[in-house]
Formats: sequence, structure tokens, C-alpha cells
Amino acid sequence: MARYGVIDLGSNSVRLVIYEVKRHSDAAKPFRTLADEKKMAGLAAYVVDGLFSDAGIQRAADILQEHLKSARNLDCDRVDIFATAVLRNCRNSDEAVKAIERAIDARVRVLTAAEEARLGWAGARIGQDMWSGTLIDIGGGSTELTSLTDTGHPRTHPGGASLPQGSVSSYAQFVSLVLPTAEECRAIAAALSTHLEALADEQGYRAERLYGIGGSVRAIAKMQAQALGVASKPPVVPRAAIDRLFNLLETDPSTFAHSAVKACPDRVHTLVPGMVIARTVMETLGADTITVCKYGIREGYLVECML
Repeated sequence: MARYGVIDLGSNSVRLVIYEVKRHSDAAKPFRTLADEKKMAGLAAYVVDGLFSDAGIQRAADILQEHLKSARNLDCDRVDIFATAVLRNCRNSDEAVKAIERAIDARVRVLTAAEEARLGWAGARIGQDMWSGTLIDIGGGSTELTSLTDTGHPRTHPGGASLPQGSVSSYAQFVSLVLPTAEECRAIAAALSTHLEALADEQGYRAERLYGIGGSVRAIAKMQAQALGVASKPPVVPRAAIDRLFNLLETDPSTFAHSAVKACPDRVHTLVPGMVIARTVMETLGADTITVCKYGIREGYLVECML
């Protein structure tokens, strides 16, 4: 048995997960999670005029060094770091990545949009029966869509799409306080609709069922349980439940806010933008439910790139 660490450098958080792994195993789940440490970084806020700032580079490096120290203390045999939209989409991506690598003396792999979608799917299918539908990954800086066949595998065409809008970037661009106003929610939805309309084959992503990965989808599920009184860790988020949450936000924002603090205290400011993205995608693609997957891109990276 070996210990492998995966560090996910995202737009909102930087997360270290340490796994005990069975190398060369044919098991459907050849790993066990030993530690999971998340640090909120808000790196999307350090992108100014399309450039990742020096302060953002320092912030990322400081947190990565802390995670690397934790991994060493837990005797990890290998630690990989990957980054997604926050570094992929900035205009000085190469320079920023090199500066971070120099500061931490370790490699940072920036995933392409296609790699992010593929690895998200690889993680989602671990321990999860998947059939026809569309996989959605609402990240901090982007939203990935992957169309699935009847056997739950990505279609050749369309395989996947990356929309350059996520829960953190939506908050940063459109929200003035903490919880968005109705007008701000409409602005987030309108921006996402523009990206959806630009898809090469929107019809190819239409599905009654979505499979969801990522922190925003899990936060919505937690909020559904907290505010609507359903079972904890609900496996499915119906579109009707998201509509009920928006109704609560509009009619009783105080109760909504207190429920959000209990359900997902580290995502209070990005919860509603994530809800807007989820509902807009569901409405556009004709989906009635989101099935919440237990695993996602980190586990997909572990299985596909490290084992």
C-alpha cells in the first residue's frame, strides 16, 4: 500500500486529499481516503484585468507550501498538484505557473478544459452507476458539461464543453454584497445563457437527468437538506427543490441566510450563484434532476494519472 496526495488548486479553495492506494489493482475503487484538508483561498479575486496578480501568486504558493508540508508529515510517497480554470484562463498563465513552481519547488499541472471534463467523468463513475444524461461540474471559474451515452460513457460528439463561468467568477462579476439580489441572479443567468447558446451542439447535451460533481453541487444538496427538511446528503437534487430554495431566498432571505450558514458556511457567498448556474443549465437542457456523485475530479486524477 502507498500513500498518494492530490492537491486541487481551484478558483475558490485549494484542497489536499491523501489516499491510501492499491497500485496495479483492478478494483473499482482502488483507494481509501486518509485525509482531506481544504483551505479557502479565493484565488479568482486575484485575477485583475485577466492577469493573475503577484499577490495571487504569493497566496497560492503559501497555501501550497502548507499542503505540501502536511503531505510530507503524513509520509506521502507521491504528491501531484493540478490547477483548473483560475490559472488556465488568465492571460499570464505560463508566467504565473512558473512563478508558483519556483516558490514551492514543485510542478503544477494546469489541466486543459478537455482534461478537466474527462477526469471529472472518471471520478464521477467510481462507485456510481451512470446511464444516459449529462455530467455537470460547476467549478469556481468554469462549468464543464459532458454528454453521456446509454452506457454512461462520454459521447464522441459532443464530448464535452467548458463554459467560462463558475460560481466564484459569477459572484465576483455580478454580486455586490453577500447574497445576490433578484436582479443580480438574472444577470448571472443571462451571462450563462449566452455561453450555452454559443455551444456548437446544444441539442447534444439535452437530457432529463444530470450527474453533478464539484463543491457547488454538493453545497446545493446540503442546502436542500438544511432548508427544505429532506434527508441529509440527498442523492438527488430535483429542479423543483432549487425553485423552492429561490422562493425562500426571495420571501424570507433571513431564514435562507441562516440555513446557508449551517449548511455550507465556507460557500455562503457562492451558493446562490451556483444555484443560478444549476437551474439555468437544467432549464436550458430540459433536465429534471441532478444526481449527486460522491467522487469527482481529484479521484479521477488519482485513478487516471497516478495509478
